[in-house]
This record gives sequence, C-alpha cells and structure tokens, in this order.
Amino acid sequence: MIQVSDVSLRFGDRKLFEDVNIKFTPGNCYGLIGANGAGKSTFLKILSGEIEAQTGHVSMGTGERLAVLKQNHFEYEEHEVLKVVIMGHARLYAVMQEKDAIYMKEDFSDEDGMKAAELEGEFAELNGWEAESEAAILLKGLGIDESLHTKKMADLQGGEKVKVLLAQALFGKPDVLLLDEPTNHLDIAAIQWLEEFLINFENTVIVVSHDRHFLNKVCTHIADLDFGKIQIYVGNYDFWYESSQLALKMAQDQNKKKEEKIKELQAFIARFSANASKSKQATSRKKSLDKIELDNIKPSSRKYPYVHFKPEREIGNDLLRVEGLSKTIDGELVLNNISFTMNKDDKIALVGSNEIAISTLFKILAGEMEPDSGSYKWGVTTSQAYFPKDNSEYFDGIDSNLIDWLRQYSPEDQSETFLRGFLGRMLFSGEEVMKKPSVLSGGEKVRCMLSKMMLSGANVLLLDEPTNHLDLESITAVNNGLINFKGSMIFASHDHQFIETISNRIIEITADGILDKQTTYDEFLEFKKSVNA
Repeated sequence: MIQVSDVSLRFGDRKLFEDVNIKFTPGNCYGLIGANGAGKSTFLKILSGEIEAQTGHVSMGTGERLAVLKQNHFEYEEHEVLKVVIMGHARLYAVMQEKDAIYMKEDFSDEDGMKAAELEGEFAELNGWEAESEAAILLKGLGIDESLHTKKMADLQGGEKVKVLLAQALFGKPDVLLLDEPTNHLDIAAIQWLEEFLINFENTVIVVSHDRHFLNKVCTHIADLDFGKIQIYVGNYDFWYESSQLALKMAQDQNKKKEEKIKELQAFIARFSANASKSKQATSRKKSLDKIELDNIKPSSRKYPYVHFKPEREIGNDLLRVEGLSKTIDGELVLNNISFTMNKDDKIALVGSNEIAISTLFKILAGEMEPDSGSYKWGVTTSQAYFPKDNSEYFDGIDSNLIDWLRQYSPEDQSETFLRGFLGRMLFSGEEVMKKPSVLSGGEKVRCMLSKMMLSGANVLLLDEPTNHLDLESITAVNNGLINFKGSMIFASHDHQFIETISNRIIEITADGILDKQTTYDEFLEFKKSVNA
C-alpha cells in the first residue's frame, strides 16, 4: 500500500499537480496516464523518494519495500548479471555482501561467528536461499539466456540490459512496484511474459506506458493525471477512454434526460463487463464496474488530433507485385528473395525482429532505395504516401513556418486559412503554426508528417512506425483514422493493439524470406507459439 497525502509540485509558474490525495492498494495494478508533460514520470519519482514534493508526503505500510524500474542502462556495467537482479532487494544484497566478507576473513573471531549467525538468520528470513534461482527464473522469463547470467552487464546488448533492470525491479516480490515504460525495447515474447507476471502479482503496481494493449491486459485501475489532480477509475485503458468520451458526449448534450443518460451508461458498463479480461482481475473489476454511477464519469481535458485519410480515387484490383527482392546493407543480407502480391483492401502489417529489414523494404517500395536484385511494380490506379521511421530530412535546416512547410505538400495552392485549419485539427493552434519545422519535438514532427500524408489523397499508405514519439491520445487518433481508411496500406508498429485492430494480413520478414498469413495479429501470434512449442 502507498498513501499520497496533500502532495503538490510546481516548476516556476507551472503547476504539475496540487493537493493530490490518493491511496494505491495491494492486489491492484494502476495505469498512470496523462498528456505529454503532465508529470507522470515526475509523480513516480515523488513516490519513490527521488524527488521531494513541495507540500504533502508519501507513506507506506511498516516494513514494506518499494521497487523501481531503473532508467540508467549503464549503471551496473562492472557487475555480474545475476547479482544486478538480486540488488533489486537492497537489504538482502547487503546481507549477502556482509556475510561473504565475514567468511572470507583469515582471522575469524567469536564475534565474527555471532555476527555471521545473526546474518544467516536474516538471510533465511529474506528468502535468501532462493534468491539466485528466483533471479534466474525472472531472467529466463524475459528471454535472457542462462549463458549470460554470469556475464558482466557491460557484455550485454542494450535490449538485454533493459530486461535485466526489469528483472531487478520484479525481484523479491516488492510490496510496491513502480514501472515507467516497462515495455520499451522488449520483444513480443518478453512483453507477454511480463503481462502474465503482473496479472498474477499480488501486491501494488503503478505503471506508466504508451502501450494500450499492455495497459488493457494488466490494469485493474486507471490513475488519470488531469487538471493538476489524479482521479482513479476502475477498469483498463479502453474503459477509461470510452467512459471519458461518453462523459464528453453527455456534457455536450445537456438537454438529454438523466434517465436516458443512465441507460446509456448502464449499457456501456455492461458491454465492458462482458468483455473483461479473463485474468484473475476480471471478477473484482466487474464488481467495481457495476458500482459506477453517472457522476463518477468525468470528461477529460485532453485533446485528440483529427486523423482522416481520404483517397482521391478508388483503387483498382492491381495494387502491387513484389518479385524476388534482395538487399544487402553494410555486408548483411537484410532482404532475402522477398515476393508477395498486395490485394485490394489489404492492410498488411510487417513484423519481424530485424527492424532494418522492414525499413529497407519500405524505402524500396517508396522509391527511396534500389534493391540489389528483384523488382516491384505498383498498379496504375494506385498513389502512395510514405511515412518514414526517420523523418529528419523533412525538417532539418528548414527556415519557414509550419504553414509554408505544409503548403509545399498540398496538391493545390491552399489558402493560409485552410492550412491553419488543417494544422489546428492536428493540435497546432494559434501562433504554434508559426514555429520553424526544425525546432519541433518528435511528436510534433510525426503529426506534421501525418498532415502531409492526409493532404496527398493517396489510396495506398506506407507507414514505418507511425506511433513512435506520440502520446496515447495521438496514438488512439491515428489508430482510429487508419481503421476507417478506405484504401490499402502496409505498415509496421510495435503497438500490439494498433496491429490487431488495423491489419487483416501479417507478413513476417525472416532471414529466409517471408511468412505470409491472411489473419489477425493475435491469431498470428498463436500460430507462431504453436509452431515454436
């Protein structure tokens, strides 16, 4: 349990949160959400004691232990992997170090013997005899091979270090677990393992994540940081999103009778209760949902960009034919004899462990790179719009404002009023449209690139990781916009829900070619699991 009482924090004139009073209780997983810059990570640092609030205090139960996912991936370079995990329980690791130091003494005294016996007792109470096996199980679950357990952290790759630090946070069954973006840099198998771990975790979890599928799987509650306050909602991210949209609709329609609103709310809750996760959390979540009343649902202050791709012409049946594409990058064969035909209404998700291979295929299909061998041909009725993973060349050194930047990509010489309106729908309001493109944040650049694509009127979209750098609101808007797109597309993303809700065909790029399935993403993952079992 962790209790927050009257906590406030300001940076200069800017209020992050004020007089926050909230209790996070055992057995629940809280997804902490809020707009970019709202202070989610800062709030976690206050909970962990890394930052001190200007008013109020944070308290935990007597003797309870808090664990935090460390963000410095190079903090333990000279330490052995297995020991780094055990360091997650600071007192246990200190006992182990002290105990070992006594036993290594050459002049072992009676006093040393008494101290060693005392430490052995505490070591047993802290479950020390199981420490190495528990650490090894966590590492194995996250995909760290046993051969690496005795290596130094400096010998590991970046993604492997992330997994070790995650295992460190999970080690020793902490009473309170704070996780800031735990799925970043994790592969699908590791994310699935983490989901199951947290679903079965019996203590308190508070997690910040941009992965909606992850939040939907593990969260029993959503802690919404908005208006400088934190409001707790029962249910997962989808329930919070739909309920906030319902509240907004109700607020905009003040003339509707309360009885009608209550019926709408009841139908809404019944739908989410029926679709609740089949995990251990489902029963308690459903009971809590049934207790929700009209006044419990509040509209959110957050704004969603308007994402709508409208093809200028209908697409024919002949879209794209790819035959025998191969490409070597820096001496590595990344595309090996790739062949497939794209059909009308295909929404193809490209997946695979080699991101360079996926980006290379996008560049070739967009005409930005030549293959070493093979060919591809677009149908005469197609027009393509391309979203590259690295968009820096579109912005670096550009000295104009956003209106002029966008005008160059418009098929017609659009008026400033039109372009301002278009940028406004993408959350660039007022004087923000006068910004220089070169000073935009990563998320702002993505929204500009999406604006460019929407203006093109293309009927085939090529999107290489379009959700990178976006907040949850923008990801949701892009997701919905692509679900409603009437053309065809090829896209890549690490966002599970994004792939599952948009794609109707999965192409996995492997070292030997491709695995091509006309299926949903979840069905594809089940197929892969059965093949690898």
